Amino acid sequence: MADYEQEYFETAKRIAPPEGARWWVERTGRRSYLGHNDRGATVLMADMDDNIPGSFSPGELLKLALAGCSGMTSDRNAARRLGDDFAATIVVESVSHETEDRYAGFTTRVLLDTTSLDDDGRKALVATLTRAIATGCTVGLTLKNGAPVSLSVEDATAV
Repeated sequence: MADYEQEYFETAKRIAPPEGARWWVERTGRRSYLGHNDRGATVLMADMDDNIPGSFSPGELLKLALAGCSGMTSDRNAARRLGDDFAATIVVESVSHETEDRYAGFTTRVLLDTTSLDDDGRKALVATLTRAIATGCTVGLTLKNGAPVSLSVEDATAV
């Protein structure tokens, strides 16, 4: 067996998710998991130190979820003012908590080409998108307001 702390390894062992599960991860190796949804999409999560190509850390996925939610929430409003084929990039940065293993905060930046708008149009767009994201982005609202997290550890033979 590989030295767990020193060397990445893969495993072929799997446990099927319970019937009706919509989101789950399966262990694929040391500190690496393949995330699934019930629509067939997958995403590889792994320890950043292992440099596994194509993988994200769970913290990176959290930031991407916030960026994606912000974009999807504001998309219709932006398209109304900038046109259906507008370009957008949304960047999320985080601040790590000084003493705890968690993030202390996030900053989201919505980057748009607003050259087709006058100053009043830009101000209106900023206000509209800010309001839409602040009131409609489920991920952002959950992070801002917090949500209880429950945990159970179960014997897979009983599932």
